[in-house]
Amino acid sequence: MRFLPGQTPATDLTYGDVFLVPSRSEVTSRFDVDLSSADGTGTTVPLVVANMTAVAGRRMAETVARRGGIAILPQDVPTDVVADVVADVKSKDPVIETPVVVRPHDTVHTALTLIGKRAHGAAVVVDDGRPVGVVTEADCTGVDRFTQVHQVMTDHPLVLDASVLDGGRAGLEAAFDQLYTARLKVAPVTRDGAIVGVLTRKGALRSSVYTPALDAEGRLRVGAAVGINGDVAAKTKELLAAGVDVLVVDTAHGHQTKMLQALDAVRSVAPDVPVVAGNVVTADGVRDLVAAGADIVKVGVGPGAMCTTRMMTAVGRPQFSAVLECAAAARELGKHVWADGGVRHPRDVALALAAGASQVMIGSWFAGTYESPGDLHDDGTGRLYKESFGMASARAVAARTAGGSPFDRARKGLYEEGISSSRMFLDPQRPGVEDLLDEITSGLRSSCTYAGAADLQQFAERAVVGIQSAAGYEEGRPLPVSW
Repeated sequence: MRFLPGQTPATDLTYGDVFLVPSRSEVTSRFDVDLSSADGTGTTVPLVVANMTAVAGRRMAETVARRGGIAILPQDVPTDVVADVVADVKSKDPVIETPVVVRPHDTVHTALTLIGKRAHGAAVVVDDGRPVGVVTEADCTGVDRFTQVHQVMTDHPLVLDASVLDGGRAGLEAAFDQLYTARLKVAPVTRDGAIVGVLTRKGALRSSVYTPALDAEGRLRVGAAVGINGDVAAKTKELLAAGVDVLVVDTAHGHQTKMLQALDAVRSVAPDVPVVAGNVVTADGVRDLVAAGADIVKVGVGPGAMCTTRMMTAVGRPQFSAVLECAAAARELGKHVWADGGVRHPRDVALALAAGASQVMIGSWFAGTYESPGDLHDDGTGRLYKESFGMASARAVAARTAGGSPFDRARKGLYEEGISSSRMFLDPQRPGVEDLLDEITSGLRSSCTYAGAADLQQFAERAVVGIQSAAGYEEGRPLPVSW
């Protein structure tokens, strides 16, 4: 990456301070761009779901891995629960989506509470393991909540055979054609007559565009975080036994002695698994963490939507400059960085990768989706939202210290650097995390074509960046749409 001639930065820069300049390109289609990361994590799109309790869970991990990214399970989740989630995610099909299932005599109320767990907008009615109907939210509108599902479902639904989807793109196209001809958005998928999942029209299209992030055994990838306190080596052993593919050693201030000690403990029991550590914002921090055993360094202090660190402590650094400096230091050592936080638009993801990040970590942006762990709420006007909170907030600290004494927990609860409760509204146009992935990767692929880059390495090498005023940034915003 280089700046426009004569534009040497006089101050540190945020994503909003800069823009990408188009260059001569021989890349004729955005679909020709390879978005795979080269940092050893096995992702095929450079997107990581942040290890936030309100964001990363089993539904999120499964869905994002199916589209090529990876989710990091939070460090405050008990290891037995992590093991259960990892096993569940790795049992999922890379193409066929997990269904929402109800029984014929379940109530409409039960169906409605479950439909919102996935972006399908429907539940499959199953009797003795076989699909007998499909019920949608529209079927339940204006119906008494104690009405049984079989009274409102569409019976004798179109059912797709899983063997059709074994044929790659041709099978996906055939399944899409069946759904399109029947004017259906979703259909159950069976194998030998038993329900194994669902396929949506969009799902068929996406599976022809995205490549799942799979481990050596063809299973979906998932990562997990470990803190720097307690018996780090023992926790790491448990996570490895659970089958996690990536380990993230995580603390707000990553450039400290306890982090270096934790990295040594992790490396002593995990010599072969990619290890991520952070967070830092300087080249010195990168060098120290890499020397201690990190393959990837997480960059970002204070840019997150739920983070109050900069306002509370004045500590942090504008994210674009932090990523640019840290990525250069990591590259000299043959290592990589993840840009963690501060992205609110697809342009920000592109800029982070142009600055040299191998992947971009996203938290709050994904919190307001069907797949995040929280329950759906209605604000009273029909707008749906989920609650999100920062991992340094009093709420997160209370959960993380649940095993401590009441006195110690109360002491720690006096200090927080994050928002404990925030409403993340679902975008009616993009309510599922896959909708956001489509938006982000579409913008990113186009950014690469403007730069004449066929892959992310070329993008970081060829990108030309300019510095702009606040008015210049505002000029590029569509109205009345905003994040």
